[in-house]
Order: sequence, then structure tokens, then C-alpha cells
Amino acid sequence: MGRPKVPPENRLRANTACTKCRASKKRCSGTFPCTNCTRKGHARSCIPFKSISNASPSSHRDRESHAGLETSSSWEGPEYAIQTPLNRQNRAATPSDRLTEHHPETGSRSPEATHQTHPRMLRNLQGDRVYVGKAASLSFLQLLRETVYQHLGPSQFSHNWSEDMLENEAHHDPLNLTEERCSEKDRRRFISTFEVVTSGFLYLGCDTEPFFADFPEPKTDREKTRASIRDLMIAIGAQSCTNTPENLQIERFFFTRGQSRAFTNFLEDPSLDLIRAFLLMSFYMFGACRRNAAFMYLGVAARSAVAVGLHEDLSGSNHQEQQERSKLWMSLCVLDLLASSILGRPAATATLQTDRPDLNLQASITAETTLIASYQLSLILNQIVNRMYGDKAASIDSAELLLAKINQWSENLPTPLRTQDNDESPDEAQEHVIGNLHVACSYHFAVILLTRPFLISTLSVRLARLHQSQSVNEIGRIPEEEPAHSRLAAACIDSAVYMLQTCLEVHQSGLLLRNMCILKAFVFAAALVLGFSMFTHRDVDTEIDSAFKGALSILHMLAQQSAQAAHYLEILSLLEAAINQQRQRLASQARQRRSQYVSRIFSLTDKPQSSQAQSDSESRPTPPTSLLPQGGPFYPWIPQGEGPATATPPVLDGAFLDWEGMELPLWDSFPFTEPGSSVL
Repeated sequence: MGRPKVPPENRLRANTACTKCRASKKRCSGTFPCTNCTRKGHARSCIPFKSISNASPSSHRDRESHAGLETSSSWEGPEYAIQTPLNRQNRAATPSDRLTEHHPETGSRSPEATHQTHPRMLRNLQGDRVYVGKAASLSFLQLLRETVYQHLGPSQFSHNWSEDMLENEAHHDPLNLTEERCSEKDRRRFISTFEVVTSGFLYLGCDTEPFFADFPEPKTDREKTRASIRDLMIAIGAQSCTNTPENLQIERFFFTRGQSRAFTNFLEDPSLDLIRAFLLMSFYMFGACRRNAAFMYLGVAARSAVAVGLHEDLSGSNHQEQQERSKLWMSLCVLDLLASSILGRPAATATLQTDRPDLNLQASITAETTLIASYQLSLILNQIVNRMYGDKAASIDSAELLLAKINQWSENLPTPLRTQDNDESPDEAQEHVIGNLHVACSYHFAVILLTRPFLISTLSVRLARLHQSQSVNEIGRIPEEEPAHSRLAAACIDSAVYMLQTCLEVHQSGLLLRNMCILKAFVFAAALVLGFSMFTHRDVDTEIDSAFKGALSILHMLAQQSAQAAHYLEILSLLEAAINQQRQRLASQARQRRSQYVSRIFSLTDKPQSSQAQSDSESRPTPPTSLLPQGGPFYPWIPQGEGPATATPPVLDGAFLDWEGMELPLWDSFPFTEPGSSVL
């Protein structure tokens, strides 16, 4: 008996079908290459139907974008055209060289890469919809889930979807703590930790020594705002230390009081101190796994900065005031542009960037040097988001010009940002290392965000080739990789490997703090790139695998105090299980092709199969066998504890369903397969 007829208004369809599915009137998955073309070996020619009629406007926009990049940069020219990361001459071998070693660089200019990631609408704690753009790692994660499902079938990774955006609830219960419980020594320790964890991202532009002393009870609004800055610095420092009950009480007490003091005058009088307070509240909220609140606080800080004219050059101000305003403006731009690129949302300061001579500062200390480098890189990151993700496709010309900008920025980095000073005290050395780490990870994240569309395009073709090589019944034209796309994809993989290797070195040295609110997002983005690469490779690359396991190690440490890091760890662990299953399946198929005259007839673990059942099982995806070794609140069917785990499928309608027994109609309308679905 067939399924009941679905009303037309309730049918789930892809927004855009490919040309072949539209011509043959087949249902298209909406991804490019789609499922039908991948199965038939036509992935190379799978393009959206609407792209044919819109080719001319798209090309026109690309030319305008290219012209805009040429006029906006002061260092672009013939002498820098050969300095992009795409040039592999006189360079040591990298983990991604296999992507390009079989594809010569000769040939015509390849087409642009159509975006396969889509914006998402998630739900916050109140159940309201919130926006996550296609540049976000969460959108890339959704694409990985769909890809794993297409090649392996249902699994814990592909069907671990949710419309909720993971956030912690705010604590409003009364605290049994007074300021006297936190001694002056502890306050100094927490403020020193604050300076370490914000190194490279925030520099308040004022002397922090007065904050160490005891404050009298503030009376005026200005005094209350000033006192809130000290409270928030202590809260961020306590948040980044070991998660003891005493530190938790101190963290919550000082943040609650600092937040209350910042809102005393209800934002009626903008000032530099008010901007500092909201910057600190935003940074704290990122560490507390409340990203929407952090994003809104950044918006308040940005509008306050416009109100006091931080975005413009004040030629009439004295030198000290000018320096103070410039450093605060740079801190706001760095945090705003980084947070917006991570969430895929428009930045509040994106349209306020102007050429200001006062920003060419002569840094007197390392903290100022890292801030200036981060600010210059954040401007390039803003261009990456606008140029590469503003249209339906990513332009190769724009990508190469932006890579040249990033390369020029890296060449101009001062020596202190590349090395470690052995003459510094332990506290100064840790601040120096964390600041350099933040700058390096921001650089690698910018390269990943820039080249990721081409990585998706290249690895999608690679998966299609791999699927076609494993199929004996399907014969068609073998898809080919675009040489330019392959080179950009190689840069994406290299950048992810270098980022994780750098983070792992700092982690093994014991210098990482317990809560790194921006770093965990960087690590997650890089690990997703390497996981996608590992899923498409037949062979094991030890360097890529080691970097991926290093990401798991870092997140495991951060997960002890961060729910966001814990969720990232579970997602990547499930992805690792899917990668192992893919490798086992490919190895088994290769072994079957080699062993045409012999087969295994006895096993203690495998059930015997008839020849007909065996041929049927070879034609469908292998069910998942590798599971996450530890359970958690997000995956209650995975047992917690040490040792190997046994799979227990989730309960549907009161019955346990085995993955192999599931019929496709039961799954083909799952939200994760539709372009408008959402996932964390």
C-alpha cells in the first residue's frame, strides 16, 4: 500500500533544481552537485537552472566587484600578484598537495564557485527565530550533514539536527557573596587574567592600574559606569580561571553588579566608558555561551561609538586623547567584525570604515602591536564576507586579490608577533603568546572563510569521482576538478592544519586559559574543514588526522567550563565516527574488487548472508558502526563512561528502529534535507 497523497501546499521541495533534473522532471535535492547527478556520474555538469538566465548579471557584478577591489587597495600591483598563497613554487610540501598534484595549472579561467551553504533560521531560548548567515560555520556544518547522509545514509552525525541555537540561560538567583570576599590580591589576579584572555582582541585604551585599587561607593552616573568596567574585568578574569565554586560566585557577582551599573542611566549619555562597558559585557557573554546577547551588546557599543564620533578623525583633539579614542575604536571593530563573520551576520561597524591617519599608530607595547595587527586584518575579513558571500557565487578573481591582501598583511607583521620573548616574566609571556595566538588564528580563519566555497566545490567533485570509481554498474563521464578551485581548496586545508597545529602547541605548553570564547569558534571552523577533507580521501593523511585529533583535545579541555565547546566536541566526535565508517566502507569495497575469486566464509561477528542478500547490501550504504565513546545531554542514547559503546537507536513512536530497516519515505522529508532547515 503506497503512501497517502500529500497536498501540494505541504510538499517539501528544493528552492532551485539543477538543469538535468528539471529536464528529466526528477526530484532534485537542491544541492550542487545534487544526489541524482552524483549517482549518475554527472556531478561535473550539475548546475542550478536559474544560473543560466542570470549568468550575464552575475558576470557584471563580478566585474564590478573586481574593479572595486583594485581601487580599494593601496598595495595591489604586479609585484604582489605572485605573492598569493596559490603560488606553490619554492615551498615545502603541505598536507593538501594531493588536491593539486594531479591537476596541472594550465587551462582557461575556471568558473566561479556557486555557494552550497545557505542561511539558517534558528530558535533562541525564548523560541523566537534568529538569523545565521551562509558564511557561518553552522551553515557549513549543515552542508556536511547532508553530504554524509548522501554517501552513508542515516547516521548519528547526519540526523543530529535541531532548530535551537544552543545558549545558556541567565542566572537570576540571589548570590550569597559580598565584595569583601574577593581580596585585593584576587582582584589583581583576575584583572591580570582578563588582560591575557583579551590580548589581541581588546585594548581599552586607558591605564588599568587604577582599577586594582579599592573604589569608593560610586554616586554619579559617570562613577557608576567607571566602576562597572572594573567589575566586568574581574568577571571576565574569573570566567577564564579554573571553574571552582568560589570563582563561579565571584564571576556572577561582579558581572551582575557591573551589568546593573552600566544600565544605570539607561544609555541616555554615551561616553567612552560606556563603550568600554558594553564591549566587556559582549566579551563576557561570548564566554558564557550567550552569543545573541553578545551580538546585541556590540550593536549598542557601535551606535554609542558613532554618537561620540569614534569613527571619524578628530584633528582638534590632543595626541593622548586621539590615541585613546583610536585604540577603543579598533577594539570595537575587531570584536564586531570577528563575531559577525563567525555568526554570518552583517557587522555594525562594516559601513563605518574610513581612511584615518591616526590609526597608523606607533605601538609602544606588545598589546598595542597585536591590536593594530588584528584591526588591519579585521578590515580584510570584512571585505571577504562582503565580496565572497554577498552574491550567489564566489569569484576566483576576487579571491586571489583578497589573498594577495592577506599575504601582504602577513609579510608586514612585526617580529614580536612571530616570536616569543624569553626575557619576559611568566605573566607577560603568557599574555604575549595568547595575543600572538589570537592574531595567527584570525589570519588562518580569514583564509578559511575566503577559500571555503572552493573547497566545497572541489571536494564535492572528488566525492562524485570516488562514488563513480566504487560503482560497477554506473558508467558515465568522469567529473574533473577545476584547477583554480583545487589550488584554493589546498590553501583552505593548509590554513586549517596550520591553525590547529599552532593551537595545539600552545595547549601542550599549558598556556591556554580555561575559557577562550573566540578561539573555540576558530578551532571548530578549522576542524570542520579537515573533517570534510578526511571524509573525501580514500587514504589516511597522518598530518591532517593529527591536526583533527588536536582540535578534539583542545575542545575537550575547554568543554569542562564551556557548554558551547562541549557541543562542538560532540559534533566533531560524531563526524569522526562518520569518517571512520566511510573509510571502512571504501576499504571493504576495494577489497571486494580485488578478491573476485575468494570470499570469507566464516566469522564470529558477521552474520551469514545469501548471495542475493549480499549483492543487495553492497548496493546500499553501510549502516553506521562507529559511535561516540561518551554520551552527553545532546545524545541520550549514547551510554556514558569509559570503553566501547553499543549503539541503541533512538525511539520513534514507541518502537526501536534499526537503521537498516528504515525505508527512505520515512526520512526523505526530514528538515535537514531542505534548504530552509536549521541546525546548530
